[in-house]
Amino acid sequence: MAEDLHIVRGTKEEQYRELIPQIKGLLEGESDLIANLANIAGALKEQFNWWWIGFYLVKNGELVLGPFQGPVACTRIRKGRGVCGSSWEQARTLIVPDVEKFPGHIACSSYSKSEIVVPIFRNGEVIGVLDADSEFLNHYDATDQKFLEEIVSLIPEESWK
Repeated sequence: MAEDLHIVRGTKEEQYRELIPQIKGLLEGESDLIANLANIAGALKEQFNWWWIGFYLVKNGELVLGPFQGPVACTRIRKGRGVCGSSWEQARTLIVPDVEKFPGHIACSSYSKSEIVVPIFRNGEVIGVLDADSEFLNHYDATDQKFLEEIVSLIPEESWK
């Protein structure tokens, strides 16, 4: 597939429905994890223009910053700390309408107002998270959760080896 995205306007659901086949095309035949995560982050940033979008990967008992789009970010996060570490610990997607009200929120950027973190599972274990931050309050919802969970499930199994 060409490395150009067809950006769609419309409802959030319409945008995801148009973006997902394009992400599948970017991932098809590519087994390199970093390349795949980078293209997913780039596609989501280009489509939705979120403040920050990226991945943290579990390495040696902590989350370590992976491919992302946006301003510089926290490099390492302990399990249970902040939204990312809590999503990892609880093994579930967390939607935070106002990060200032989340106990233990890690403020990598004062511009971040709301956040969604989606765990990535392999063999029943969380091996990383997809993290998206918005400069707007109440930005993420069940639609984002549904489609972002689908997107992380598209990452080819061989990428994780």
